[in-house]
Amino acid sequence: MREDYELYLREKERILKGGKEKYHQYNASKGKMFVRSRLSKLFDEGAIVEDGLFANAEEPELPADACITGIGKINGRTVCFLAADSTVKAGSWGPKSVEKNIRIQEKAMELQVPMLYLIDSAGARITEQLEVFPGKRQGGKVFYNQIQMSGSVPQICILFGPSPAGAAYVPAFSDLVIMVDQNASAYLGSPRMVEMAIGEKTTMDDMGGAKMHCSVSGLGDVLVQTEDEAIETCKQYLTFMPQNWQEVPDEGVSKEPVTGRKIEEIIPQNENVPFDMYELINQVIDEDSWFEYKKLFAPELITGFCRIGGKVTGLVANQPKVKGGTLFVDSPDKAARFIKICNAYSIPLLFLSDVPGYMIGSKVERSGIIRHGAKMISALSEATVSKICVVVRKCYGAGLYAMAGPAFGTDAVLALPSGSIAVMGPQAAVNAVYLNKILELPEEERQAFVQAKREEYAENINIHKLASELIIDDLIGFEELRSAVIRRFALYKTKKVHVPEKRNAIHPV
Repeated sequence: MREDYELYLREKERILKGGKEKYHQYNASKGKMFVRSRLSKLFDEGAIVEDGLFANAEEPELPADACITGIGKINGRTVCFLAADSTVKAGSWGPKSVEKNIRIQEKAMELQVPMLYLIDSAGARITEQLEVFPGKRQGGKVFYNQIQMSGSVPQICILFGPSPAGAAYVPAFSDLVIMVDQNASAYLGSPRMVEMAIGEKTTMDDMGGAKMHCSVSGLGDVLVQTEDEAIETCKQYLTFMPQNWQEVPDEGVSKEPVTGRKIEEIIPQNENVPFDMYELINQVIDEDSWFEYKKLFAPELITGFCRIGGKVTGLVANQPKVKGGTLFVDSPDKAARFIKICNAYSIPLLFLSDVPGYMIGSKVERSGIIRHGAKMISALSEATVSKICVVVRKCYGAGLYAMAGPAFGTDAVLALPSGSIAVMGPQAAVNAVYLNKILELPEEERQAFVQAKREEYAENINIHKLASELIIDDLIGFEELRSAVIRRFALYKTKKVHVPEKRNAIHPV
């Protein structure tokens, strides 16, 4: 065999092994796979074409410069990827790995295919910061490319390990962030750095752990327990996405909903009695088609992808079991991002509304409830995909606006017999309008007066009256809900909306 070919084989074998054995063993003790094992589970067998394998090959301690990039197929679909190798310099970014990252992003844009980021990295190598951090084609370019790609091709980030400092913005600019509990983390400064800089003592889990980000900060979208689960979650999410913004998601085989109680049995007649919105959702969507987005974050609002009659649909629903379904500061942030994803990739939106409105009080006002609430309404107003609102029960105040009420380009506002629309509910309305009168009455007369005014108010917002006045487009029976949604989405799929010309909207932030 020729010597040059033998050298090539030896070098390739060395590089494919990654870092030293002790780092492989350490990862295994943490339940972490070698990066190439992750890729083999994620991609179809033999479907990966790797680029830059020999990057930094003259440095024996830096095989592939700690980063694997390439193009492969997942269930037959072409996808670009970059993946950190944490057995090499803790997966840190060097000059060659940054260049590899940029090149594969550019390729994803050229091919108009999804881009995956498999992160398990210590961030940029400070010892090489002049070659990694400040320049036109260095670290910042990775984030610039992510922003340019946003809404053009799906971007998915799986955090298998850390994503510190500047690298923490990779998940921030991705459409979907999957985080592995116990191992994944994201933070701008490590606990040691935080203590040195501001004197705060904290832990990695409290400050930047996966569970915290998926439930408190909102950076993470799906919390998983294992790397295998993370990989399967990524594959499942891709089934709801098209290749790019110019295509539409693949249509699947229509399945009947899971067997369960009738909708009229699920929804209590008393609007103040909570119920589990998931039970209603299960009677609308195809069985085994639910992919929840940000389940642990702002759980008073449910967002997720599903199939209804085989067609991919984005679903937004209030959850009466959590905080009465009231919209708090985080709720509109969650909804706005979800709505933007759906609109970017031609996914119609279904709103199931049972909302008392936005939360009130000094705490939420100081937290910016008006500013945050406007984000949801802005995203909804800009969405040009088909939108259907179903008034399940109460739809009060600005909650009507946020949940795709009649004024926001909604194709149809439907209501179940249990529905009602008003500025506020009868109890609050009577107190607001007649409080002085109530206080003037003898105590023994107050109850009857209040009850009479509540009944009068309730009659004024009767759902049949609203239908008569064309406030809503149609009243539907409980048993018609799923079929009505399927029929209308089928009719609306050719929808075209004129968008006023401008450089950009100025949104609340």
